Amino acid sequence: MSTNLSTIAGVRIPSTAQAATELVRDAETELLYHHSRRVFLFGALTGDRRGVNYDAELLYIGAMFHDISLMDIYASAEERFEVDGANAARNFLQSYGLAERDVDDVWDSIALHTTPGIPKHKRATVALVTAGVEMDVLGIGFEEFTSKQRNDVFACHPRGLRFKQGILSSFCMGTIRKPNTTFGNIKADVLSKTDPTYKRTDFTEAVLSSKWTT
Repeated sequence: MSTNLSTIAGVRIPSTAQAATELVRDAETELLYHHSRRVFLFGALTGDRRGVNYDAELLYIGAMFHDISLMDIYASAEERFEVDGANAARNFLQSYGLAERDVDDVWDSIALHTTPGIPKHKRATVALVTAGVEMDVLGIGFEEFTSKQRNDVFACHPRGLRFKQGILSSFCMGTIRKPNTTFGNIKADVLSKTDPTYKRTDFTEAVLSSKWTT
C-alpha cells in the first residue's frame, strides 16, 4: 500500500513536508521510517482528541526527525542521540527561514522525547511528539484510540511482527559506540540488556566519587 496518502486515519499529512519525508525515507531504515510516521499520526490524533491547537507541519518535522540520528550519517561522536536529531531538524528548518520559536519547539520536541514527565508541560509540538512516541513504543494511551484509528494507521505504516525487538535493536545500534551519553536516560536500560560490555554509570557513585571532599 502506498505510504504517500494525503490523509491517514483522518489526519492530513502536511503537503509542505514533502522534502522532510524524502530526506527521512532515504536516511532511515524501513522500521524507523514507518515508526516516525506513526509517531506523527498518533501525536496528531492525540492533539485532535484533546482539542489541542497544534501546528501540523512542526509536529510532522519533530516526529520524522526524532530518531534520525540513530543512523550513522546524522550521529555525532559525543552528543546524545536526541540532541543529534534535534540539531539535524534545526539545520533542516533554518534553511526554510522559520521563526526561531518554531525551530526551538521542534528542537525541544526531539531532545526531550525520551524524558518522561516534562514534555507534557511544554507547548503542543513538544507534548504531542512525545505522546506519539509513547503510544507507538510503549502503548501509553492505547485504549484512547479507536480500533479503527489504530488499524488505519497500521494499514499504511505497519509495525511488523518483530517491531519491539527491532526498535530496541535500533536504539542499541544508535548508542553502543557512545555509551557515556546514556547516563541519566532510558537508553541505559537498552544497553544494559543488549551490550554485555556496557557498565551503567551510577549517579550516587558519581556524587560520592567526585573531587569534592565533603
